[in-house]
Formats: sequence, C-alpha cells, structure tokens
Amino acid sequence: MKNIRLLLSITAFFTLLSYLANAQGCSDAGFCTINSFKPNNSSNLIETKNQFKVGVSFGKADYSILVFGSYVEYNRQLNNNFSIDAKVTSVAQNGNNVSSFGLSDIYLNANYKISEKVKFAFGAKIPLADGNKIKDNLSLPMDYQSSLGTVDLILGLGYDLNKIQLVAALQQPLTQNNNGFMSEKYPSSSKLSSFQSTNKFKRSGDFLLRVSYPITLNNKLKLTPSLLPIYHLANDKYTDALGSEKEITGSQGLTFNGNVYFDYEMNTNSAIQLNLGVPFVVRTKKPDGLTRSFVINLEYRVKF
Repeated sequence: MKNIRLLLSITAFFTLLSYLANAQGCSDAGFCTINSFKPNNSSNLIETKNQFKVGVSFGKADYSILVFGSYVEYNRQLNNNFSIDAKVTSVAQNGNNVSSFGLSDIYLNANYKISEKVKFAFGAKIPLADGNKIKDNLSLPMDYQSSLGTVDLILGLGYDLNKIQLVAALQQPLTQNNNGFMSEKYPSSSKLSSFQSTNKFKRSGDFLLRVSYPITLNNKLKLTPSLLPIYHLANDKYTDALGSEKEITGSQGLTFNGNVYFDYEMNTNSAIQLNLGVPFVVRTKKPDGLTRSFVINLEYRVKF
C-alpha cells in the first residue's frame, strides 16, 4: 500500500508541475535517451553480452504539432569494462495541414567503466536527413524535419552515489544542416508564416545533468524519478533575406525537465519500460523544432 501511494504521489507531482509550467516544452537533441545516459533500471535481468531494444514515443510540440517517434537499438558488452551501442531513430510530425515522416539519426557510442561507480561514454550522432525537407517548393520549418541534419559529438560521465545515479553529458554539433526555411516566403494566411526562420541554421551545443533515484516497488516493478536540466550553450543563428547572419535571441538557456520511468521485468531476459517526461522551465525561443510539452515513450528490451 505504501508503494502504491508513493507511485500515485510522484505521478501527481509531475502532472501538477507540468500544468504550472504551461507545458511549453522539453528540448532533447538526442543524448537524453542514449542507453548509457538513461537510469540503470535492470537490476534483476541476467547478465548477457547482447541487448536489443525497440521503442515508440508520442509527444505534443509547439503550434499544435503531434510527434510520433520510433527507434531500434543494439547494445553489446565486449568485456567487463567496455561496451558499444548503436541506435537508429525515425519520426513523424502532423499539424497545420503538414504531415512529415522520415528516418532521423544513427547514434554510435562506446562506454568504458572506469570503476564500479564511474562510467565514461563517447560517441556521435550521424544524420539520415539533411534538415531541409521541402513541400510545394518551399523549405519546411525545423519543426517538421526528421533530423537536425548535424553531425554531433557526444561525451558523457556517469557516477553512482549510493542509490543516486548522476550523469553529465555534452552534445556538440560538428557540422550544420541545409535548412532554408524563411517564414516571409509563406502567405500570412499560413500558420507557417509565424514560425521562426532558420535559413542556414547554426545550432549551438547542449549540456545536460541527470539525477535519478531508482525505487524498487516489488521484485518485478521499479519506479525511477529523474530530474533533467539541459542548458543550450549559446544563441542559435540564421541568415535573413538580405544575407545577414542574425542571432535568435532567447534560444540560449535552460530547459528543466522531469521524467518518471516505470520498469516491469517480464522474466530474467526481458522487460518493458514506460517513460513519462514533462518540462518545468523552458527557453524563450526554441527554433530547432525539438519542443515537447510532454513525451510518452514505451520500450521493450531483451537480453540474449
């Protein structure tokens, strides 16, 4: 009974905070959901060399856009200290008479266990789209692109402090995309005329911290609340119709998110995970199209 009350209290807590924050949006360029940066929730699963995951997500973005995502992921334990991960993602967006679907990115990273408490991860995000999807001969906003279109460096460090799990990570673009969206090219009757222009978009990097605390409810079910501040390191930039590069004031800054993970271990080899995420604090401008007022993700994983 105590565990049930705790579960309901935490769920209500995140729901209330989401409402108070006006549900304006999380911002994740991809590294929040990398295997080594997520909370470790598989304490009862058997130790094996291989793990396969498949997941689907649903979220609501700015401008009443609905976003559906999916991914497949493979994790390989090479020895006691070294492992590698590979993940492929896709996304579909729908809203304002625009529907879009495409492959997103490949994530490749390696993980090294420095000690029982400290882990290091490094890798890259490789785009499967150039970030410049076109409709009716006009570039679409970043909100309808399946990928940021950038090659990114990803670095992270994890530390276990008793039961508390801490992660710090950096995702830094090494290249930029080919987006050519200019809002003034759309008629005033189009909702897209109110979007932020991102012609020759230059996106800054992100730094995150994650604090997680796994709570065992019974021998099969685990609850993990997680706090996730993400800081966008500088204002993004675009080029206007006159060819002048301009900063997008307000795109630098903090997004502070909360997650709750529910992990149910079906047997010693497989588990399912439900992840709910909401924002508490958001940046003033979010031109990259990553805004989510909430995210729900369902994942199945199997070890073999």
